Formats: sequence, structure tokens, C-alpha cells
Amino acid sequence: MSEPDPSTTTTLVCSARGCHAPAEWSLRWNNPRLHQPERRKTWLACNAHRGHLGDFLTARGFLREVAPLAESPTLQEWTRTTEGPSREREE
Repeated sequence: MSEPDPSTTTTLVCSARGCHAPAEWSLRWNNPRLHQPERRKTWLACNAHRGHLGDFLTARGFLREVAPLAESPTLQEWTRTTEGPSREREE
């Protein structure tokens, strides 16, 4: 088998554990004890898990905004930084 071509369009999937459904929502959050106020991390959600993931983040005071995936500024930044030559992501 060959490696997938990184230049092809990647389908983004839901961040819920075990879910492989296409993402439709961007849940932008931060942990105020760890992150600067302007910093945003992003979880992706399918329609079925949007409420569950949002409730999890809200209960901890982390959720900042929810937007349709196509309108996510975090996603736009990620796309801009991952375009071009293939490179390994730092974990």
C-alpha cells in the first residue's frame, strides 16, 4: 500500500472519541489557567456530537465560541500553515 497523497483534500473528522463522521462545527476554546486570553484551541464536531463536546467544554468554563466549520478562523490558519510541501506535525 502507498502513503496517502498529502496534496489531496483531507476530510476533517469529529473530535469525539471513536467518531469518524465528517466535522461540520468548530468549537473554539481555551483553558484560562493555561492559555493566554486570545489563544484558541479547536475541537471539530459532527452534528451528533456538537452538543456533547460543547457541554463538556462549557462545564469547565472553556468554550469561547462555536462556528460552522467553513467559518472557523482557527481552521483557516491551520489550512494556511499546512499547505505546501509535506512536513511532519509536531505533537
